[in-house]
Amino acid sequence: MTRWHSDPPPPATTHDLQLARLAAIGIALSLLESAIPSPLPGIKPGLANIVTLIALHQLGWRAAAWVSLLRIVGAGVLLGSLFTPGFWLSLAGGTGSLLMLGLASGLQARYFSLLSHSMLAGMAHLAGQLLLARLWLIPHDGVWQLLPPLMLSSLLASMATGLLTLKLLEQHPPCQVKPLP
Repeated sequence: MTRWHSDPPPPATTHDLQLARLAAIGIALSLLESAIPSPLPGIKPGLANIVTLIALHQLGWRAAAWVSLLRIVGAGVLLGSLFTPGFWLSLAGGTGSLLMLGLASGLQARYFSLLSHSMLAGMAHLAGQLLLARLWLIPHDGVWQLLPPLMLSSLLASMATGLLTLKLLEQHPPCQVKPLP
């Protein structure tokens, strides 16, 4: 009889623990946000995006991508919405946001702060969601009539998220996690 042997996994690094902590906080914020009533479908404050911005600022774009994707999948599992249209819209928005953050990270910090990154990411999030909605869920050009109110909402929410992130980073030093024994 053949046994499958494998070496134990390597211990979690400080970086791994920081990603896990931020993703867990993001999932918790997503759960909290799902309980907040929305004035119109699709309008949310985007609280969970705070952890993506913190990951971007403290750990870089790759870490922000991991945190965002783990948050989207984790929230989808816990909310029972994994692979539903809402999940795909969230993933499309998250992907658009991450692509924009990747591009915006190369912009001069002198002119573009975390606040402007948040606003650009918010607009890209909306663009990703509306594009998927137009191509898949609502294959009609009338979907573009939703753009003005959704764009205003996205701009205001991403400004608030960016300002809150800046305030949190100002009050708290980068997260320090001790590796597990």
